Amino acid sequence: MSQDHLDARRRQILDGARSCFARHGYEGATVRRLEEATGLSRGAIFHHFRDKESLFLALAEDDVLRMTEVVAAQGLVQVMRELLSSTPSANGEALNPADWLGTRLEVSRRLRTDPEFRSRWAERSEQLTVATRERLLRQREAGNLRDDIDVEVLTAFLELVLEGLVSHLAMGLPADDMDPVLDLVEETVRRHRRAT
Repeated sequence: MSQDHLDARRRQILDGARSCFARHGYEGATVRRLEEATGLSRGAIFHHFRDKESLFLALAEDDVLRMTEVVAAQGLVQVMRELLSSTPSANGEALNPADWLGTRLEVSRRLRTDPEFRSRWAERSEQLTVATRERLLRQREAGNLRDDIDVEVLTAFLELVLEGLVSHLAMGLPADDMDPVLDLVEETVRRHRRAT
């Protein structure tokens, strides 16, 4: 098989597994359900991934990678906007809010209950923090970011807003009126120029 074919098969598995995990949770995503969601046999699935946990971690890593690309190009608030609108991300792929949310909530649950998963996840989640911090530093150097608050604090603030948005969506609360809230978040971190 060519590398392109292997990559396409891996993507097929990830896409099917994402909807399966979102619909059934980690525990409910049985091998049979993963086979149905991907349209592939267990042998084909586990040829690419060692086990179900490796598959799930690959999904979560995939989310972090996509989010990191958006953060680097447009900032963490843009990630939040894309979660609400499911518009294409910087790399042209749409983030499906329902599927992404299912994966994100399962990551949160496993972080609370599984120390081994927590240690494996720590280095991956750091990528998003680093991308956010670097984006904020570039914005500060360009004179667009307020300079009265440490970049570490601004990074933590934006990550906390993201987690709050995830909780809001997880509770099934309406999200169609969040644009003004995200505008306020962006305005909060911008540098305000004094009128002359």
